[in-house]
Amino acid sequence: MGVLGIYGVKNAASLTYYGLHALQHRGQEGAGIVSFDDDGSAYRYHGLGLVSEVFDPDTLASLKGSIAVGNVRYANITRGGMNNLEPLFFRHRSGDFAITNDGNLVNSGQIAAYLENKGSLFQTSTDSELLAYLIKKDTSHPRIDEIKSALNMMEGGFSFVIATRNRIYAARDKYGLKPLALGRIGNGWVVSSETCAFELIGAEFVRDVEPGEVVTLDEHGIRSCLYSQFQRHKMCAMEFIYFARPDSDIDGCNVHAYRKESGRRLFRECPADADIVVGVPDSSLSAAQGYAEESGLPYEMGLVKSKYVGRTFIQPSQEMREMGVKMKLSAVRSIVKDKRIVLVDDSIVRGTTSLKIIKLLREAGAKEVHVRIASPRMTHPCFYGVDTSTFEELLCSRRNTEEARQVIGADSLGYLSPDSTIHSCPGRDDLCLACFTGEYPTSLYEHENHNN
Repeated sequence: MGVLGIYGVKNAASLTYYGLHALQHRGQEGAGIVSFDDDGSAYRYHGLGLVSEVFDPDTLASLKGSIAVGNVRYANITRGGMNNLEPLFFRHRSGDFAITNDGNLVNSGQIAAYLENKGSLFQTSTDSELLAYLIKKDTSHPRIDEIKSALNMMEGGFSFVIATRNRIYAARDKYGLKPLALGRIGNGWVVSSETCAFELIGAEFVRDVEPGEVVTLDEHGIRSCLYSQFQRHKMCAMEFIYFARPDSDIDGCNVHAYRKESGRRLFRECPADADIVVGVPDSSLSAAQGYAEESGLPYEMGLVKSKYVGRTFIQPSQEMREMGVKMKLSAVRSIVKDKRIVLVDDSIVRGTTSLKIIKLLREAGAKEVHVRIASPRMTHPCFYGVDTSTFEELLCSRRNTEEARQVIGADSLGYLSPDSTIHSCPGRDDLCLACFTGEYPTSLYEHENHNN
């Protein structure tokens, strides 16, 4: 998912719309925007589909005001549908507000039970609704204190953005699992899941929101406080490997540069005797370029992607993912025929996509297909927002590399090491590698019994 908030800019909803376009790769099930005008009136619109399908000029014109918050969402089996589209909007005598989030709590079950025992009734299955009910609506205390108290009850990876009639609050989880960047636009402010949105809307990057930090954006400018003294920098490795756009900078590291370095390291660790290097569009192209440069092999466009088909990994069902692969990619026969190919991909989750791509290349006449993966073997589920929640889904949860190679039909298969995954970002000494190593940075609460 992708979140974006704008404070203090005329026609904030229109800028939010363009910013959400830049974040479209993070979610394609639906999109929404909530805005507040100078009188404190709120306006909301959301719908299923791509950003360009949900909003039109008339809709955007109806979203008045200089404060806006937006979201693009990707669905999983349990959290899809109209009811779960964000931002969520709440009316209350202490002041109306909207909340949106990128990420996933690992103690949502415990929080929901706690709130239900106090009489809460839920309309969605989102973490944003849980945060809304945890924030006490006590006008005798500053709202920031209630927000800090609520955030301290939450475990997992998240980037929450909260909009009210006169300010925006933005908070990042204390482990730093999810990205959140702060920018300046004219005399106003913007927060976004990725910096790629800043360039499009004319904002200037200021800094990343720190783990465990809440920033307040209002007429006083920017104010900052920590809701937790426990701070880590365990950014989800999949942000660099797959999710983020290559033109984004995350925690001071450019995503394209990271992927290219991971490709160089991948060749050094897993060389292949081949004729050409082919990357799987789009998130693997930077790593494929790095592999080609380090190996001296020519980099070729052996696969072509239809620009009108979205990312297959973030489709909500396996059947839709498989249909998406067929629609999305085609092999360039004149390039791959009679060639020994190094096929570079960013990751293998379920293996179905790899199997179909290798079959495509062989049907186009490829002599050999040597698969190289610019990340380690994915052996464990992610509980922080990546839709891999069971061991049964994962190709490598109970298979070694040779067994995985046989399943996908490759001539050889190699993976990047965990150490190189971390150090492909210069100066970085830590990332969350839980889905590769099983070493989760947080307690897992209701997921504790998910063992291999």
